[in-house]
Amino acid sequence: MPATGADQHPERPLGYLHDLVLDDSPEELAAHAESFLRAGLAAGDGAVVAAGPRIGPLLREALADDDRVLVLDPATVYRGRTPAAITALRQLAEQHTPAGRRLRVVGETVFGPTPRDWLEWERYEAVINEALRHHPLWGLCVYDTSRLPDEVVATGLATHPYLVTAAGRQANPGYSDPADVLRALPVPDEPLERTEPLLRVDDVADFIGLRHTVGDRLADLGGSPELAEDLHLAIDEMSSNALRHGSRPVQLLLWGSAERVVCRIRDHGPGMDAPFAGYGPAHGADLSRGGMGLWLARQLCDHVDILDEGDGLTVRLVTSLR
Repeated sequence: MPATGADQHPERPLGYLHDLVLDDSPEELAAHAESFLRAGLAAGDGAVVAAGPRIGPLLREALADDDRVLVLDPATVYRGRTPAAITALRQLAEQHTPAGRRLRVVGETVFGPTPRDWLEWERYEAVINEALRHHPLWGLCVYDTSRLPDEVVATGLATHPYLVTAAGRQANPGYSDPADVLRALPVPDEPLERTEPLLRVDDVADFIGLRHTVGDRLADLGGSPELAEDLHLAIDEMSSNALRHGSRPVQLLLWGSAERVVCRIRDHGPGMDAPFAGYGPAHGADLSRGGMGLWLARQLCDHVDILDEGDGLTVRLVTSLR
């Protein structure tokens, strides 16, 4: 079994630890993960496995003798959209962490099939360093380099403070400040934006009228009514935010087909340099204080991009209606 160095229990306080193991062999990845979890169990930590079909069965077989290990389908953790995954990990920490110890989680992020999907989960790998900072979690992310794209692996190396190798656990010299990683990740091109928009409003004034018009345009596309309603609510929230926090004029552009919808909402306010915005409620658990608009949009849409263009802020919402 490889030496992971993961049996060195870090000093308290018990904040979040975020480790990465890279290998092109599922067997080697599973062996590292087994060593990590067994060391934790011996120290009194909790143990969770959320790994995919190549690594998960190997790890389950290796740990079958210990019923203290909670085995989850990775889709239950990395479900849908990234804010939901952050919430799932917080809930795991609340429900399964032994008193005074950590919860060790072996996770295999489900990056998805397209470069656009990869980007959302690359962002997630940076965001959780901040979003989970005060939670007693110790994550070991397993990256199967035989299957992951080079850009995903490169971002993984920039977003994990520690690497686990055959030589042990060590500080990662390639780790970068998470906010800097988020600022540096590309903003993808959306080809629909080069076509004629279904709707263009250059100075939003009649908010109720806009809400009805957007709803009509989305209904005309013929996609899933539930997904259209989710997007409609996200557009409503982001338009309200632009009017409340930005400066007029507020512009809305909507492009779409039954397959994909893109909406840009732009204000002319001071902009916003807040890379972690919208990955949780702005005021934490106190939802009565508001600050949920961007968080809600990230849960309702496939992709949310924030573009600070110097003379205002643009929020771009992208989702499929299929």
